[in-house]
Amino acid sequence: MPSAHTAVNDPGTSGRPQGLRKIVAASLIGTTIEWYDYFLYGSAAALVFGHVFFPESDPLTGTLLSFLTYAIGFAARPIGAVVFGHYGDRLGRKKLLVISLLMMGLSTALIGCVPGYDTIGVAAPLLLTTLRLIQGFALGGEWGGAVLLVSEHGDPKRRGFWASWPQGGAPAGNLIAVGVLSLMTTVLSDDAFNSWGWRVPFLLSAVLVMIGLWIRLSVDESPLFKEALAKAERRKAEQKAEQLPFVAVVRHHWRDVLVAMGARMAENISYYVITAFVLTYCVEHLKIDKQTSLNAVLIGSAVQFCLIPLFGALSDRIGRKPVYLVGAVGVGLWSWAFFALLDTRSFPALVLAITVGLVFHSAMYAPQAAFFSELFATRMRYTGASIGAQLSSVAAGAPAPLIATALLSSYGNAAPISVYVGLAAVITVIAVIAARETRGRDLAAIEPDGSAAQPAPDQQAATPA
Repeated sequence: MPSAHTAVNDPGTSGRPQGLRKIVAASLIGTTIEWYDYFLYGSAAALVFGHVFFPESDPLTGTLLSFLTYAIGFAARPIGAVVFGHYGDRLGRKKLLVISLLMMGLSTALIGCVPGYDTIGVAAPLLLTTLRLIQGFALGGEWGGAVLLVSEHGDPKRRGFWASWPQGGAPAGNLIAVGVLSLMTTVLSDDAFNSWGWRVPFLLSAVLVMIGLWIRLSVDESPLFKEALAKAERRKAEQKAEQLPFVAVVRHHWRDVLVAMGARMAENISYYVITAFVLTYCVEHLKIDKQTSLNAVLIGSAVQFCLIPLFGALSDRIGRKPVYLVGAVGVGLWSWAFFALLDTRSFPALVLAITVGLVFHSAMYAPQAAFFSELFATRMRYTGASIGAQLSSVAAGAPAPLIATALLSSYGNAAPISVYVGLAAVITVIAVIAARETRGRDLAAIEPDGSAAQPAPDQQAATPA
């Protein structure tokens, strides 16, 4: 059995395909289930929650109100990032990932049990909002732990590729969520779907969580974290005080947190416009049937799932920043063609609009896991990466469907929404340009002040196999 020190510093050991693939599979399946739960809410908010929980409003206002409950969940994500990050940096990544999965699965299954407004009145949207807050809290702790578990097991040369696999949980989760909803709308009438059919995918979460728990409990803790924990124990024995992870992040890594927040703006906003708001735009504004709209998102999500590891590998070859910038610039420009294609009401045009948009999104999302992991020291990495990612979600992903719906309601066309996405892209470009290139950094060598040894020449030139 190699020592923890050997596992961290020897790429041949830490990056062994057999062990690493098990870690990657556990992270991917876990994030897929958590994102399934989270995106299921967004799709249901666009399609049915307005009718079930806000029936006294007109369709577009009801959708706006359901998106408001959707956005509230984002407010809990930074809190989850701080809490899960603190204990994840203290106790380990694996324990907190198990807790987050349980919280997410239970809250999602309970959403499927909440009676509608016609049954219990205003208590219905209040219960829905409470469960959404629990979802947000759990997801705030999920992302950082899942990507770190992979990043800290792999070697620097291929970290972008391996760490991108947990990112695939987002399109995979969306794919399953939209696929199940699409199936329900196919086999049920609109009345049956609005009455009880939409609940089935939420109740299905309980089964998926059991599968995810079984897999996650079988993996080992990050060897790099074990080594950092051992060092912390030695410092404690020497009576040397260690800063709380949150305090250390604010003191030493505040610039990196700002970089992560800025980098997430275009990525987060574009994704929720392309996958959640698009259903409202197509169904309510363009009067395209639900099935057609869901199928278009389904195809785009399948393509994105295949692209994410490719963009992750590309970031190992040419760097995190160039790949990220291509995605940010691309999504800002594509937003104009996106709505023009949707307005044709042609199914091939819908598929093209959504798929190309998700291609550009993938270029940002794929290298993000390795990029953010490489910004922070080990004993504050869970906290720093999670806070940077989740604070931006409050300003970006949370209000994106709300703002897009409000702009559509006020102006009656999509031009202001394209401007909105374009401004987000500008913010992201500025943040990424201001960041340091992190490709090939030794995670064990990153100091609390954010400094790190530069990658060796053979690491800089390394290409993924």
